[in-house]
Amino acid sequence: MLSRRTLLRAAALLPAVPVLAPGTAYAAIPSLPAVDRRSFAPHEQRFAPYLATLAPMVNDMDGSGFFAGGWWRSPAAPYNARVQEHVFTLAWFHANARPWNPYAGDAGLLAALDAALGHYLSLQHADGSFPEYSRDQHGLAPTGFGLGYLAKTLRVLRASGALPARQAQLTAALRKAMTWFLDGGNPVVWQEHLTWANQTASGLAGASVALGLDPDPALSARLTEAFARIATTGLSSAGFFHEEGGHDMNYNFEVMLPELADAYHHNPDPHLVDLARAFTGFLSYNLLREPDGAGYLVNVAPSTRTSTRWYDEVRPDPDRTALNWTFTRQVPLLSAFMTAREDLAGARAAWAASAEPVTPLAKQDTSPRILTHGLLGERFPSRRQRAAAIADLPYLRSSDFAELRRDRGQDFLYVRKPGLYLGGYFGDRASRARTGLTFLWHPDAGTIICGVNNNNHACWSTVFPGQVPDSNGSLPATYFHGAPGGREWTGGRPPAALGIRYGNPDVTTDVLITRRTIRRTVRANAAATEQIPLVLRPDDVLTFTDGTRAAFGGSTTATADGFDVRRGRTTIRFRWGTPMQATVTAGSLHYFRDNSRRFHALRIPHQGTFELTVLMG
Repeated sequence: MLSRRTLLRAAALLPAVPVLAPGTAYAAIPSLPAVDRRSFAPHEQRFAPYLATLAPMVNDMDGSGFFAGGWWRSPAAPYNARVQEHVFTLAWFHANARPWNPYAGDAGLLAALDAALGHYLSLQHADGSFPEYSRDQHGLAPTGFGLGYLAKTLRVLRASGALPARQAQLTAALRKAMTWFLDGGNPVVWQEHLTWANQTASGLAGASVALGLDPDPALSARLTEAFARIATTGLSSAGFFHEEGGHDMNYNFEVMLPELADAYHHNPDPHLVDLARAFTGFLSYNLLREPDGAGYLVNVAPSTRTSTRWYDEVRPDPDRTALNWTFTRQVPLLSAFMTAREDLAGARAAWAASAEPVTPLAKQDTSPRILTHGLLGERFPSRRQRAAAIADLPYLRSSDFAELRRDRGQDFLYVRKPGLYLGGYFGDRASRARTGLTFLWHPDAGTIICGVNNNNHACWSTVFPGQVPDSNGSLPATYFHGAPGGREWTGGRPPAALGIRYGNPDVTTDVLITRRTIRRTVRANAAATEQIPLVLRPDDVLTFTDGTRAAFGGSTTATADGFDVRRGRTTIRFRWGTPMQATVTAGSLHYFRDNSRRFHALRIPHQGTFELTVLMG
């Protein structure tokens, strides 16, 4: 790695006469020969890959100031205002002197920033909104996120005294954007149930920054009203934030909650804490802690937009959830899902000591939010605080409950018994989600079954020919005290045995959950296949009841009446009564950064009637 002295010497050898980038009106900025990991303060390590990416990003810009290289957001088209959000990145590197930042004060970088802002502001409509997918679109996301990045860029420019003319234009543009965005009658931003809650939250966070720079009593009053409004329109009665008609883990946990935290830093409105508390409650049922300390698997089947499948125990920089620490004092349970400060310090020390080069980021993987959220300080929980929060997770605090949460025709069911924790998503299917039973967890073995969304080969389903699963559609459910067909259960005190009946015109499934068993009975109108999405580890012992050993990572077929997964001292037994040809096959999905777990599908074809019993330990 090169030292700061070497970097400065290299910079001094650059040509004194600016070299214009092809098709631009400004000089290209030089790429760094290397990035010295040891020169970064621990909390600024997240800037290192952006430092390596800065020159390629800037030198890809065209003469109009458009980030033509497609480094952030798609489509990479001149009318897409979201592509321009890296103006903040350019402004920060120009304004902030650091031992590792040779671009501070660089005239070429400032000229590129000036051009980028000019292009960005030229996209704003007369009503204050910005476009994303077409030039004439008045978009929620480009205006909401744009408010934040433009306001934070203005703050940097004011602090450094750079580009005074652009500062005046930014001030006016922000006022127009806030006027449009904070209008409670604007149907693009506000609906009875928000369609994209994270995008609306982003605009409130941006407005909080902008109004801190230029106070305006009328707009501040509108912002206060907006915080109260999003507390009802953005939050589901089940506890999640609305995304495309349902819940989405990635957008809820990695975008929405950090945007609320960003807003809270600049405007500590109590509604923001209420939202964080409500979502943390929902989160605590849907992140499945692995007993070996690997981290959390995600109950991802109900997610409507993205397929985030796990969160590692230690999430080093960059971590999109990092700013969520903001709410951990008011919502201690949230600490369970943060990296402990001691572990983060260890990860950062290892990063600094690594001899691996810091390379430019891949295009589209360059979120400026990583940088803006990194400037708001840190207060990660200690290991002790985190352990106390983990112990307070519902399925670790109790071994007997049934939680039924409902929202607009969707049921989210969580059942804990001494030997198991089972989840299900029933009713109206939203977007890419998959309905039916979604996960099965054991207190010693961890997650054994976990369905995936947006994938017909990796959901817990009855699958008809052509790989058509019942879970790729709505599955209304009824719940019972005991076996399905008896007295209905609608919530509250859990029965000793909980029954579920769900289905569609082609198949009906009955489920009975007792202390350590799950019995699943399928009655279909045609031949079908029982499909079970297993999460397996390389050291699991996999055995069919006829004695055939299954290979982790491969495909094994046997004629048997059951299949066993032995993990440590625990054996999970799958039994279907009659010998049938069954196959367990590895898929391409892996879990955790170290790929310590892998998806496998257990499939048992049948003639339309099938009964499975799962015995837990």
